[in-house]
Amino acid sequence: MALESQVEVDGISWQILQALQEDARLSYSELGRRVGLSSPAVVERVRRMEEAGIIVGYRAEVNLEKLGLPIMAFMRVASPPGQCASISTSFLKFPEVLECHRVTGSDDYIVKVAVSSVGHLELLIDQFDHSQVTTLIVLSSPITRRTITPAATQVGKAELR
Repeated sequence: MALESQVEVDGISWQILQALQEDARLSYSELGRRVGLSSPAVVERVRRMEEAGIIVGYRAEVNLEKLGLPIMAFMRVASPPGQCASISTSFLKFPEVLECHRVTGSDDYIVKVAVSSVGHLELLIDQFDHSQVTTLIVLSSPITRRTITPAATQVGKAELR
């Protein structure tokens, strides 16, 4: 396991991060052109951010509707007492589950799913027979996959001082 080192994320590194968040397939030469650095300098900055755990991966974004999964929903799941850990591992057996988050409050988990129909969603819900499930079907997504900017890291810092 590699040790994650501390890397200063300056303005140029933020520009690189923003560009990669928008299009992870950009070449190093194109990244360099956009931020005013040579390709080797960009390679080094990206490598350092990967080693520090700032950049954790690169992935393709897929259109779920075109893959036959037009319905997205969030399931709020409250597990029976003492079964929280076993419930969390059970989510792995469902290919419809895209994300699972342990949360505070009256629910234990928020689970994001993609399904082919309302009937498909109903079948999925029925498989959580020992949990209390509240389902919210997504009607639209006005904001999706926003990029993290330096401004997001500064909010609240003034109040902490």
